[in-house]
Amino acid sequence: MDLLLLLKAAIMGVVEGLTEFLPISSTGHLILAGALLGFHGEKAKVFDIAIQTGAIFAVILVYWERIKSTIVELPTERRAQKFALNVLVGFLPAVVLALIFGKFIKAHLFTPTVVATTFILGGFIILWAEKRSAGGTVARVNSVDEMTVMDAFKVGLVQCLAMIPGTSRSGATIIGGMFLGLSRKTATDFSFFLAIPTLIGAGVYSLYKERALLSTADIPLFAVGLVFSFISAWLCVRWLLKYISSNSFVPFAYYRIVFGVIVLITAWTGVVSWSEA
Repeated sequence: MDLLLLLKAAIMGVVEGLTEFLPISSTGHLILAGALLGFHGEKAKVFDIAIQTGAIFAVILVYWERIKSTIVELPTERRAQKFALNVLVGFLPAVVLALIFGKFIKAHLFTPTVVATTFILGGFIILWAEKRSAGGTVARVNSVDEMTVMDAFKVGLVQCLAMIPGTSRSGATIIGGMFLGLSRKTATDFSFFLAIPTLIGAGVYSLYKERALLSTADIPLFAVGLVFSFISAWLCVRWLLKYISSNSFVPFAYYRIVFGVIVLITAWTGVVSWSEA
């Protein structure tokens, strides 16, 4: 195995882990990082989706007590049954729309220019959401156990916006959840729980669908990406849960806007050759 290729896999894993659960788009960063590293092509797209599973294992570890209690109590406890139903309902819209539009989106929207544009638009939406929150808007739902099935379904619909690269799955679900009346903590928690079936499902489906592209020689490449994705995501999730207890998402909004503008300017002027991923 090429050591340089393994290094690129490690870098991509770190990028995935650090950005998957922040409202800044992991897919967008992977496309941009892949363009700079020369890490692109059909196999790279499968790699980008597959290593999300490593990041999800980090969420499972952080939330293990809640996940374990839900599994144990599921046959008898109404609370556990309601929670599991909400996650399932929130997960389904992404499955349906991904099957319908996934191929088209991968073929036409996975480009640095699209990512940069959605970075900027998403940044302004986050600023709008935080302005509403600072203006005294009171959250209607203050824990995931207070969420109704309709709340979960609406968040699931919002999650579908993340099919457009650069939007951010966590950004769509967290900020969308806040617009729908969820507190910042509740929206973040539900975003993490919703990520478990969404990202594991996407990873397994992508590996199965594109299995003809892969061979046993690719195992070290994918293993390195998964490990580095898991470690960096575990650190990031623990930090984010502490951060949101007393901070807003405004810094992430400005980061999105500035970074998006830089990508567009460098692409238009030719300073950086952002190849189509």
